[in-house]
Amino acid sequence: MAICLLYRQNTRRAKRYYRVEIAMNLFSEVSVLREWGVAGKHGKTVIDIYGNLREASTAADLHRNRALSRGYARA
Repeated sequence: MAICLLYRQNTRRAKRYYRVEIAMNLFSEVSVLREWGVAGKHGKTVIDIYGNLREASTAADLHRNRALSRGYARA
């Protein structure tokens, strides 16, 4: 449904990414997928499940704003 992709260049010149995605799953639940790591390598993934789109959207906005405050910028 909705994807937000953020990047950050750290002091060691490694380009890092943070991805937040909102999607419906097969059980009519809304999930928020968060993925982060170094660009070009496997990162870490967390999937949180919510009962409705409003809760999922609020959680996704919270994670996106947190990443932006840590120095990530929109792609």
